[in-house]
Amino acid sequence: MWITRFKRGEIMFLIAALACTLLLSVGIGKSYGAPTGYYHTSGNRIVDSEGKPAVFNGLNWFGFETANYAPHGLWQYSLDSFMDKIKDHGYNLIRLPFSTQMFDPGSMPNSINTNTNPDLIGLTPIQLMDKVIQKAGERGIKVFLDRHRPDSGGQSELWYTAQYSEQRWINDWVMLATRYANNPTVIGADLHNEPHGTATWGTGSMTTDWRLAAERAGNAILAANPNWLIIVEGIQQNVQGETGTYWWGGNLKGVRNYPVRLNVANRVVYSPHDYGPGVSAQTWFSDPAFPNNMPALWDSYWGYISKENIAPILAGEFGGRGVDTSSQEGKWQNKLVDYIKSNDLYWTYWCLNPNSGDTGGLLMDDWLTWNAPKQTMLDRIMKPLSGGGSTLSAPTGLTATAGNAQAALSWTAASGAASYTVKRATTSGGPYTNVATALTATSYTNTGLTNGTTYYYVVSASNASGESPNSAQVSATPSAGGGGGGSTTLVAQYKLSNTNATDNVINATFNIKNTGTAAVSLSGLKLRYYFTKDGTASLNFFCDYAQVGTANVQGAFFSATGTGTDTYLELSFAAAAGSLAAGGQSGDIQIRISKADWSNFNEVGDYSFDPTKTAYADWNKVTLYQNGTLVWGIVP
Repeated sequence: MWITRFKRGEIMFLIAALACTLLLSVGIGKSYGAPTGYYHTSGNRIVDSEGKPAVFNGLNWFGFETANYAPHGLWQYSLDSFMDKIKDHGYNLIRLPFSTQMFDPGSMPNSINTNTNPDLIGLTPIQLMDKVIQKAGERGIKVFLDRHRPDSGGQSELWYTAQYSEQRWINDWVMLATRYANNPTVIGADLHNEPHGTATWGTGSMTTDWRLAAERAGNAILAANPNWLIIVEGIQQNVQGETGTYWWGGNLKGVRNYPVRLNVANRVVYSPHDYGPGVSAQTWFSDPAFPNNMPALWDSYWGYISKENIAPILAGEFGGRGVDTSSQEGKWQNKLVDYIKSNDLYWTYWCLNPNSGDTGGLLMDDWLTWNAPKQTMLDRIMKPLSGGGSTLSAPTGLTATAGNAQAALSWTAASGAASYTVKRATTSGGPYTNVATALTATSYTNTGLTNGTTYYYVVSASNASGESPNSAQVSATPSAGGGGGGSTTLVAQYKLSNTNATDNVINATFNIKNTGTAAVSLSGLKLRYYFTKDGTASLNFFCDYAQVGTANVQGAFFSATGTGTDTYLELSFAAAAGSLAAGGQSGDIQIRISKADWSNFNEVGDYSFDPTKTAYADWNKVTLYQNGTLVWGIVP
């Protein structure tokens, strides 16, 4: 991917919160009473409006800063499912990177699966950011925003470029501070990601001194919204008189003599980025004392700020692929985790995404499975989260009975519960999607399911204090009792005009026939084509021609299991596509699939691929669903 250490399009950071007590300003003398729900600093701690220490377990989720202008992974699963997974694993803080270009006219989110995210259709990038923040807030997850880069193409040394001026950078921050001024989910601004190269600290230069630029931006933000934390990363260069460099954004030595001064007191949080040998070789990794030499190095570059009670430290980015202490990378990661724990530092791990090329993520490449070894390592610094259902036990006794296109659920009442939420997944262990909320009964029937598909269910309880953990999981596999589930009057046909199995596109043409005596609405149908994606690159769908209108044909990609497949393309139809008359057919639906990097596929052995079908033929290795019920074909 594009994410390599010094060209990584996304290494984001995270922070804590904003406060609500009477705050004295530094130098200017202003004071503000922050509303409940925000945070401020007190020495090296972040505290809430009552002065109680903030508790954060944080991670980075990148994508807004790329040309997708959307958090990555939404091309596969729903926003709700990602948020549920973040919450279920104990995280309550997200560092959310973005780019300035995201706010340009004409920038629009792309690569979003509209079948799993129908509520995101047509949103602009800022509207999508609103939705991400809303979904986080509903789960008690805080967010701080990270201006990761000016344009979506790559990281910049300084906070401005020829295309995006300093004033534009400040104006965008003021816009965001104003937009979320009354939303306590958003607690801070990470001003600019990883200043490096010509960036300086304490030199007094208006064009390169990052400390002065941070003050200009921070004060403009606080004038619009005095309740945010201002998160300031380091630079790369060593301070004057010292040789050598450090990680981009990691060098905060300049704070000792040149701290960031803001017009509102108790708002500055310093945020270093630090990485291991899996990202780039450094002299300290070859020290004979490694990894025991690392704590003194961290102390000198940024750890002293917290140790000397100057300000809070939030390790905004750290991560790597290896966690086993038999490897250099694993030794480094575990040593840093121990350092964070022993010094009680704040942190946001890099990252949720598996497509960070040099570090991987907390999710595996399927965007579904949680990385257990990484989580085991991070469990040493995960803190218990207060509230949110800690007083409620999970429901017990959940059972599921399968029927025709439905599953009947029942469970034992949980003591103190006011309502229940039923959650469903098509993979054991999640991610789960809410299918029913605010239920007061202890039973529920989930209808409209696909016969032959196994569904997995959990139930949680809620009351005024919050939500309980999930119950034990149960499964159900609906069945129509034979006959493939539903009508047998619909037939899917398939042909190929391009039989090359090893080029950079997958082509297919379909025709749907109605052999019955009643018209069938196309909007109730979904056709699935099964293949292997041969790599990790994201996929693009094109409808080159459709007799029912190309604009009326949508395509989305989903993970699959079975012989000859790890992915399927699902075609769906808008209401404007009309109906199939009795004895009628859809006519040609010509589709094409490519990878984002235009690398080659190998279709040999793919479940739905058949190079012998150069003319239309009935083909039971594509499946057809009517209103959620399998009516044609064999699922691999």
